[in-house]
Amino acid sequence: MKHIIIPVDFSKQSEFALKAGAILARKHDATLHILHMLELSESLISQSDTENKNEMLFMFALAKKKFETFLEKEYLKDVKVEPMIKHHKVYKEVDLVAKEVNADLIIMGSQGLTAQDGIFAGSNAERMVRNSNTPVLVLKSEPKNFDLKNVVLGTDLNPENTSVFSKSIALLSTLGSKVHPVYVNLPYTNFMSSREFNEKVRNFAAAGGTDEVEFIAGYTVEDGLIHYAEETNADLIAVSTHGRKGLNHFLNGSVSEDLANHAKLPVMTFKV
Repeated sequence: MKHIIIPVDFSKQSEFALKAGAILARKHDATLHILHMLELSESLISQSDTENKNEMLFMFALAKKKFETFLEKEYLKDVKVEPMIKHHKVYKEVDLVAKEVNADLIIMGSQGLTAQDGIFAGSNAERMVRNSNTPVLVLKSEPKNFDLKNVVLGTDLNPENTSVFSKSIALLSTLGSKVHPVYVNLPYTNFMSSREFNEKVRNFAAAGGTDEVEFIAGYTVEDGLIHYAEETNADLIAVSTHGRKGLNHFLNGSVSEDLANHAKLPVMTFKV
């Protein structure tokens, strides 16, 4: 764990991510790449007249001053910090920076969604979870006594996904986590008998996964993972995402995005 990216917008949710990042950075001697996205219109960026250039320079200077003040935190002392300001779409810019610095993790603060937000409501955290090739850790509350000792890892037991399963285990082990792989048995068309589950586990283990998987039930995958995490006093829920987009994403939904939006616990996602 050497490089951690934290996108910030100066909100209290940003500070949740910043505090968690500082704890991990201090523990693993990692560098925090703290990224602020300056919201500029495409027309302002593309036009080259003097007035627009002056406006951009003014906005950058204003953001830089606010950024410097935001980073004057006691808990960041003795932590290696690399601040940067970008001006494109958050998830695309973060992904580019992640590739440049070979990031191990992205940490984001999020308000999540409520029933009042509606089915088409979205968030930068949701887009990051869907698009990022780097693991994403999403927090929605103050990281008090932040520790990731006990982690619930959702798996679909698909032999084709053993590489991302191994990647998840490797990162979580680096963080000092005890990982509990879990499969959620769903009702109706996705229901699986105990015999079918045992066979699926054997195939998953033979492909490079594990045969130590807890078999639990839930009306939805996220419902099962959240309840199991609560019952076992987990510190984190981890899950993989397929990064579905467009109509396929709308029809199939995304367990990782639902968890990132609704789970009270921190959620970590790994893209398949």
